[in-house]
Amino acid sequence: MSTRQVSKSNDPIVANIADLIAPMAAGEKPRTRWRIGTEHEKLVYRTADHRAPSYDEPGGIRDLLMALTRYGWEPIVEGDNVIALAGDDGTISLEPAGQLELSGAPVCNLHQTCAETGRHLKQVKAVGEELGLGFMGLGMWPDKARADLPIMPKGRYAIMLAHMPRVGSLGLDMMLRTCTIQTNLDYCSEANMVQKFRVSLALQPLATALFANSPFTEGRPNGFLSYRSHIWTDTDPARTGMLPFVFDEGFGYERYAQYMLNVPMYFVYRDGKYIDAAGQNFQDFMAGKLPALPGELPTLSDWNDHLSTAFPEVRLKSFLEMRGADGGPWNRICALPAFWVGVLYDNAALDAAWDVVKDWSIEGQQQLRDEVPRLALNARAPDGRTLREVAAQILDIASAGLAARDEVNSMGENEVGFLNPLREILADGRVPAERLLDRFHSAWGGDIAPIYGEKSF
Repeated sequence: MSTRQVSKSNDPIVANIADLIAPMAAGEKPRTRWRIGTEHEKLVYRTADHRAPSYDEPGGIRDLLMALTRYGWEPIVEGDNVIALAGDDGTISLEPAGQLELSGAPVCNLHQTCAETGRHLKQVKAVGEELGLGFMGLGMWPDKARADLPIMPKGRYAIMLAHMPRVGSLGLDMMLRTCTIQTNLDYCSEANMVQKFRVSLALQPLATALFANSPFTEGRPNGFLSYRSHIWTDTDPARTGMLPFVFDEGFGYERYAQYMLNVPMYFVYRDGKYIDAAGQNFQDFMAGKLPALPGELPTLSDWNDHLSTAFPEVRLKSFLEMRGADGGPWNRICALPAFWVGVLYDNAALDAAWDVVKDWSIEGQQQLRDEVPRLALNARAPDGRTLREVAAQILDIASAGLAARDEVNSMGENEVGFLNPLREILADGRVPAERLLDRFHSAWGGDIAPIYGEKSF
């Protein structure tokens, strides 16, 4: 989740729809300036006993952050607490229960993405060995109850943790127990954004299926392949879901801004502190009638903060965010942006992907989204095919898109190889969660503990 650093004293007031769509329109970039942003979260645990470390304990999360400063990362402080780090490779931040996230810097190609990921993992593993900490790539804690997990000292999280039980039964699980991989991509125009939004939204369940990696809850199979994805179905319906209006005629920046105006607020950030505005209305804020700050008008930073508090399957800010994938190992951290860059960053690939999904009904897309957490690639797409069959077609499209980009490394290799982990999943016939379940029922003998040895970075 986003990390706020300062309140801007010269922020412009947002007063009308033109002000609200400005950040989205400002995201338009020519193709030569399109970049790839990759975010990935990791579960942090004590190697001695697999316990999730607290923030303040010796060798805990604070010490982890401070030890990483040896690599040039600069602390970001909220109150008296270091809650994130900034550096050339982006931002390292904390999720609510201490999941460690790298929000990578925008880079030009997937070779740079994977190098960035590699640098980060090398650094955290080196520090982790000193502190007795390990890091695991899964979509959800496989054995921890909510009560087993610490809470990080971030103001926005305190507000969200209090609000979540009011609007859904699984929001606390989303905050405390899950991890994701996410890709952030650019567009060149409003029309280009719309086509990419529609394609990526329709195909988001496919990404969820390929990356499904959360089949355990509190040490036992939970009946799902991506329980992380299921959690989002009962987190907060006002700010999650498939957004069928994206496929309406005339969809664009203004319609998305109207959607965001109807998403209830969480907070307002003033003078380094988060003010609780949970459930309040941004339109009231624009009228100077926000109960949390009566008489005040919102600034552009307030609106940008609010844009970060909706969690649909695909999110628009000044770029598009692909949000459907479970956390996983290094090669799948690189595979997710490869999948989406291949589909969305080449015009022929984008058009081919649109031809696949353009006739999918809204009802069929929703049914697919509902089935994927349990069935993964065995779910059926709106055209009647299994998602496994769709995956083979889309991976071919993505491969062609990456080949057309012709971004080569020093060895002359293009980006197509980053899709190999996904090709291997199709060839094996099992998504990651199914492989884990097979291990649990065979080699692990029904004991979840070996997962730490096998699935840590």
